[in-house]
Amino acid sequence: MDAHTPSFGRSYARVGPRMDARGAADHRRRLVEAAHGAVVEIGAGYGATFPFYPPAVTGVLALEPDPTLRALALAAAATAPVPITVLDGVAESLPAPDGSVDVVVSSLVLCSVAEPSAALAEAVRVLKPGGQLLFYEHVRSTHRVLGLAEDLLTPLWSRLAGGCHPNRDTPSTIVRAGLAVESLDRFGFAVLPGNPPLAHVLGVAVKA
Repeated sequence: MDAHTPSFGRSYARVGPRMDARGAADHRRRLVEAAHGAVVEIGAGYGATFPFYPPAVTGVLALEPDPTLRALALAAAATAPVPITVLDGVAESLPAPDGSVDVVVSSLVLCSVAEPSAALAEAVRVLKPGGQLLFYEHVRSTHRVLGLAEDLLTPLWSRLAGGCHPNRDTPSTIVRAGLAVESLDRFGFAVLPGNPPLAHVLGVAVKA
């Protein structure tokens, strides 16, 4: 996740593991299975992806602005299977040189950043030619009625849920940023028991 109020960070630290147990952990595993080389993970949250990084990864720079979540990510990094450095940082300003990164990982981040286009421009900047954006995101439903309902609910929901915008068409935003989407898996996922399934995507986009 990206920048949030401290209260949201504490809430997400409680809810996130329940979400992982319902299937999000498997989504995160699939997200990073193609990761390799030098990786930047934006909005690392409590480090939920860290256990799943494969041996092909030489190192991860993980950014998390929320202090509660960042402390948990630091603890998770200590037992991760690859070297992970956790820093205070945001997706819109990545502390990496131009063209220096093999993979950028975004896990449930682009729904909540203030300017997703700015975050994606930074991803494009730091990626090497042929570098990959691996993304797992909550997106606007393709169902007409559900999509309209998400549009209506977004102003209130974003205030209650740390800036989350459930009506963003993230795959289109990724393409507009200049990345080519090579794979995209769209599926419904109920975050907690009793919640309706929400549209999510898992995908890979490549910098030319």
